[in-house]
Amino acid sequence: MAIVNATPDSFSDGGRFATVDQAVQHALACVKDGAHIVDIGGESTRPGAASVTDAEEQDRVLPVIEKLSRETDALISVDTYRASTARLAIEAGAHIVNDVFGLQKDPDMAKVVAGSGAGVCIMHTGRERQKLDDVIADQFVFLNHSLGIADAAGIARDRIVLDPGFGFAKDVDENVALMSRFDELASFRLPMLAGTSRKRFIGALTGREAADERDVGTAATTTILRLAGAVIFRVHNVSMTRDALAVADAVLDQKKRQETRA
Repeated sequence: MAIVNATPDSFSDGGRFATVDQAVQHALACVKDGAHIVDIGGESTRPGAASVTDAEEQDRVLPVIEKLSRETDALISVDTYRASTARLAIEAGAHIVNDVFGLQKDPDMAKVVAGSGAGVCIMHTGRERQKLDDVIADQFVFLNHSLGIADAAGIARDRIVLDPGFGFAKDVDENVALMSRFDELASFRLPMLAGTSRKRFIGALTGREAADERDVGTAATTTILRLAGAVIFRVHNVSMTRDALAVADAVLDQKKRQETRA
């Protein structure tokens, strides 16, 4: 899943793809590099970022989605927690809604997803709520609540992907603990998405202050999380991620062959 920020202020690439043509060309380049999904966002989710209105967000993402849907067969995801934006994005050609508040911010979001037939990425967040001390216990409390909302709205489980929300109100130790215990999330029995790309905790671990210097650290987390069961990776650098996944998948294939022979 390639990150395409149609924003002026995202933490890594804000302003680089702020026009429709810039965003579309970047998305197409990511597809050429091997992305199967492009995730279009119109509001920065970095800590301290200014919020935007529904209209501002829609003005940024809808023209990109409309044009992109005509130029690629890749899946298109809209990164929004607003039901109104999700509905219009799906009408414009989006296949997936990526909600960083896990269907818990906008009470109409689950209904929009259910009625559209779109897929949904339900992300865990620690923002605007009191977290439990145990990082995995907090995942289960939050995500089970989100899944209850999805069930009540009639969203089929085979349309749902879960995201543990690396970096969202989690400190360095919490992010590392989440990586080290990632395999415990397999009990959800749903596909898991990992979004670690260029995040501050990688900078803290590697000493890389500039976000665009954290791709190697991101590739390391990709490998770790692939071996722990993640199946979708939301990233800035698609080609480096593909290389990391090729190595991880070779290890997984070898393990599978060994288990078959045993």
